[in-house]
Amino acid sequence: MLIEDIRTIGNHLYTIRKRQGLTQAEVAEKAGLSDRTYADIERGVSSMRAETLIRICDALSITPNEIFTQENDNPDATLEQIAKRLRMCSVQELSTALKLLDVYLLSIHK
Repeated sequence: MLIEDIRTIGNHLYTIRKRQGLTQAEVAEKAGLSDRTYADIERGVSSMRAETLIRICDALSITPNEIFTQENDNPDATLEQIAKRLRMCSVQELSTALKLLDVYLLSIHK
């Protein structure tokens, strides 16, 4: 299931960082961010741009999938949610969504 809440995303980052035995300062340095910026992201009080996300993922040696998803017991329900949202899109939005999906899948299957 896709996680959209920035606090939950921050909690995932915290858990991953702690599991790896890193400090916020170490992750921030590896990602080329200020300590404050990374701390705000991890606390869920600041969102991040795609570029920042990629840098944090590289610093933690993870994929965006590990930050933005959690296990879902019902994949059919997830597929239905995706289909429902896509049915409301214009042709141009569908094309963009497909391109984004391609980029995302490439990033997690490196």
